[in-house]
Amino acid sequence: METAKGTDLPDLLEHLGYTVRRLGSRYHTTREMDSIRIKDRRTWKRYSNGTGGDAITFLQEFCGKGFRDAVTYLLEFNGHRARDSPAPRPRPAPQEEKPAFALPIPNHDQRRVFAYLQKRGIAPQVIRGFIESGLLYEDSLHHNCVFVGRDGNGKPVFASKRGTYDLGGSSFKRDAPGSDKSAAFRLPCDPALDWVAVFEAPIDLMSFCTLHRQVRGNAVALCGLYQGPLDTYLRENPHLKRIVLCLDADGPGQEATEKFRAEYGQKGYDVSTRTPAQGKDWNEYLQQRGRTRERRDQRQAAAR
Repeated sequence: METAKGTDLPDLLEHLGYTVRRLGSRYHTTREMDSIRIKDRRTWKRYSNGTGGDAITFLQEFCGKGFRDAVTYLLEFNGHRARDSPAPRPRPAPQEEKPAFALPIPNHDQRRVFAYLQKRGIAPQVIRGFIESGLLYEDSLHHNCVFVGRDGNGKPVFASKRGTYDLGGSSFKRDAPGSDKSAAFRLPCDPALDWVAVFEAPIDLMSFCTLHRQVRGNAVALCGLYQGPLDTYLRENPHLKRIVLCLDADGPGQEATEKFRAEYGQKGYDVSTRTPAQGKDWNEYLQQRGRTRERRDQRQAAAR
């Protein structure tokens, strides 16, 4: 079992016919599935839908194999038996009809969402501005934050739900069925500005707006690391010339930053980066900055 689970994923994917590309020293991806990241050659994660695992789960997810067949194939692949069985063909994506998009039913007030985001350090003025612009509200069923993505005409086409009850540092996250992932979450584009700032999550975007109150538009949250929303924003706003990448400071975020910098630079954009001075992402930095200020104020009060 450990032999199967520890299969070298880049070697396996090349054997299956994928075109594997290296991203930095620890990560790989494939040309066919750009949202997938292979870490340290042993584990994978697909950021477009949150799936991931080891070589066994890869064969189950993409080649349609059952658990026992996947283990058997990997043992053969690793030389435990003669490799006389043909390579499993990647399973074609089922042609499922996309569900109709509908926004979750709104709650009669935004009390829980407001309290949750304030706890995360977001300024009340920023929260209120997003709510009044129709970009954020509280749903009635589970009291989630609902971040609303709108197309170029202002029509809602995407909704990202985020739980307001953190458990152990994590909370519920899911896109509403039928959401257009190529739009994701974004602020309106000001035609007088030639730049766009790019974040991974809506809360990171709101954190940046809290830190930089002059930012009221020209920003995209990818809701992951899928670059489709940025491509859509650039296509809808052809006057944009500069891209400011504000992705997370962790491994996947920085690998994506380097990839995007090279790719969009080749397309003629002026690409720059901004990374939080502390923490993994902009919200973590905002919260750490708030705690630092609070301790400083306490020391000053004690010294009086």
